[in-house]
Amino acid sequence: MQSLLHVAAMAPMSIPSPSWSGFDIPLPWGTLRIHAYALCILLGIILGLWLTAVRWKRRGTPEGSLWDIAIWAIPFGIVGGRLYHVISSPDAYFGPGFNGTGDLSLIPQIWRGGLGIWGAVVLGVVGAWLGCRRSGVKLTAFLDAAAPGLLLAQAIGRWGNWFNQELFGGPTTLPWGLQIDPNSPNFPAGMPSDTLFHPTFLYESLWNIVGVVVLLVLDRRFHFRRGRLFWLYAIYYTLGRVWIEALRIDDAEQINLFGITTRLNVWTSIFVFVAALIIFIALSLRGRPEPDTAYLPGREPSAVTTGEDEPAANSNADEPTAATETDSTIVTDAKAHDTDGSVSDTGAHGNLRNNQSDLGHTAEPTETAEESHAGVTSDSGSASTETTASSAPGSGPEAGSTK
Repeated sequence: MQSLLHVAAMAPMSIPSPSWSGFDIPLPWGTLRIHAYALCILLGIILGLWLTAVRWKRRGTPEGSLWDIAIWAIPFGIVGGRLYHVISSPDAYFGPGFNGTGDLSLIPQIWRGGLGIWGAVVLGVVGAWLGCRRSGVKLTAFLDAAAPGLLLAQAIGRWGNWFNQELFGGPTTLPWGLQIDPNSPNFPAGMPSDTLFHPTFLYESLWNIVGVVVLLVLDRRFHFRRGRLFWLYAIYYTLGRVWIEALRIDDAEQINLFGITTRLNVWTSIFVFVAALIIFIALSLRGRPEPDTAYLPGREPSAVTTGEDEPAANSNADEPTAATETDSTIVTDAKAHDTDGSVSDTGAHGNLRNNQSDLGHTAEPTETAEESHAGVTSDSGSASTETTASSAPGSGPEAGSTK
């Protein structure tokens, strides 16, 4: 017990910031700087795509379609994330109050940090829509499959803020307070050098990881479709982003609404939360009016179409058989109707042999029937026999034609 207390006392009562933020690769014309921030974003994309690929494959989607969609969604998402950051924090790029004292050359330098998730999601969805149209799959099906992976990518990418020592919260005395290098340009002016700050990057990362588990469990239980899991992701993420964003002290646009002045990202999170909740409820009330398939109408794989056509082909093949049975029934009924009650058993059997015989032997049973009736029936009986005999040759060819 004492050893555990000793270890606990020796453990740091804060989270140190890393002194390493990347490495250089020597090249013939200079060096290539690889930033830790970029590596975190890249690792997040890789893990997010892996989880999405597993879920996408279970939907029976075309092989390789995920990469056809990702090649559009990822660049669009990066550009959208950067644009949102520039708009929401414009001072460094345009100067305070857009007075022209900023540095526009900083806008494409994303390795310095600054990607807004809202812009990344909006333009990323536009890119995903283009990829889905080209692959013949529904955007809503892809968004449902990608929602947990998107949250996982955000959880990993947030650690880039730790390496850049940026986007931290206000001062705190909690044992998990974050140390920031006093020489960092992000260290708040006028504060003591030993001040600890809320590690908002860690709060959001943990919140997102829990969200991944929540989304997977709920989807396994309820099988959300038609984009509902994506909107559930938006509900969950914004719910956490509101209180995490409120802790941050980095420069951001302040918006006054309803008499409340707060950060732009806080208001954005609130509005997205409300909109996502309304859309999720509306989609849940609609039921399931369309088939549960990831394919766009008319873009289903050919194997499925062939399988659907087989019953029709089989039914056509069975039509001659059904017609034969129907015709046989009609001929049998006709023979039963034509046979007169006054004809002897011998004559009846003769008629049956005639109807079932080949066309080349129809005359022989007829002659036999006439000879059999000639000596045993009266004049009226002979007339009846002649009627039966005369109708028998007529029925013979019909029976032969059904074969």
